[in-house]
Amino acid sequence: MIEHSARRGVSLPPQNKLFLLFRVGQERYALEAVDIAEVLPRLRLKPIAQTPHWVAGVFAHRGVIVPVIDLSALTFGQPAHIRTSTRLVLVHYRPDAERPGRLLGLMLEHATDTLRCAPGEFKEYGVDNRQARYLGPVREDEHGLLQWVRVQDLLSDPVRELLYPEPPLSLEALEDAP
Repeated sequence: MIEHSARRGVSLPPQNKLFLLFRVGQERYALEAVDIAEVLPRLRLKPIAQTPHWVAGVFAHRGVIVPVIDLSALTFGQPAHIRTSTRLVLVHYRPDAERPGRLLGLMLEHATDTLRCAPGEFKEYGVDNRQARYLGPVREDEHGLLQWVRVQDLLSDPVRELLYPEPPLSLEALEDAP
């Protein structure tokens, strides 16, 4: 029926997507809901030695060890504030189609609201920020600019290799190491 309407020249409404809104400092950001596996309250994390300052640690979730990054620390160098609206958001991290998806935890401030809008409302902002490839297009509304965070671009290759070694480390391999 949709095809039939399209052939008649009837314009279809844009496909809206759902986004989780959050803040880094005073700036507003959005994650596409389809990238989100689960939203959790803040949890105690096990720190990981010799990692970038924005790697907040790891935690066990349903039998899987999940690395967590602090998006505030990654983006502007300041750790997320500990408040009741700070959430641990589990996302499906998949940098490319050839690798299996993995869970990645994001520490996000003010992660309490959602927005449903057409993806086309987000526009490129004209800055080639290669150090923050994960920062996507922006959308303007009555509250200012809202920036889309692209999950698949969050980790650089060296950090991805640190957090998700290939092949994955096993207890047996660690015990056999010299």
